[in-house]
Amino acid sequence: MMTALLIASGGAGETVLLAQLSFREQIIIRLPSRQPPPQPMRWKEKSGPKCIPADALAGAQISGEGVDLLLRGGKRVRAKLGRCPPLDYYSGFYIRPGRDGRVCEDRDAIRVRSGGSCEIQEFRQLVPDKKRER
Repeated sequence: MMTALLIASGGAGETVLLAQLSFREQIIIRLPSRQPPPQPMRWKEKSGPKCIPADALAGAQISGEGVDLLLRGGKRVRAKLGRCPPLDYYSGFYIRPGRDGRVCEDRDAIRVRSGGSCEIQEFRQLVPDKKRER
């Protein structure tokens, strides 16, 4: 927006003052750049270990086929479960290692915070499925 101001006085020989006053407004709208969502990683199961050291566990993710255990170093192992109550990520669950400090198939269970437990039937090693990534 611009405004001009003219001040003049009425006599002969008197000076006329001209002044200009400028206002500028700027509106900035920031739009986040949207990248397409990444394709979900596809995993292929391979034979897995019989036991996992408890101190190797870094996290867990519920999958439709069991619980994917995230290990330190970036490896993944899927715990295939027997019959159990529905796992609810928000309520959480526990894994209690045996006295040897390991979590083993056909021995240990995942305990749901709501009270039930699910026996770990087997572990399967998860590797990226290169065929399905394209």
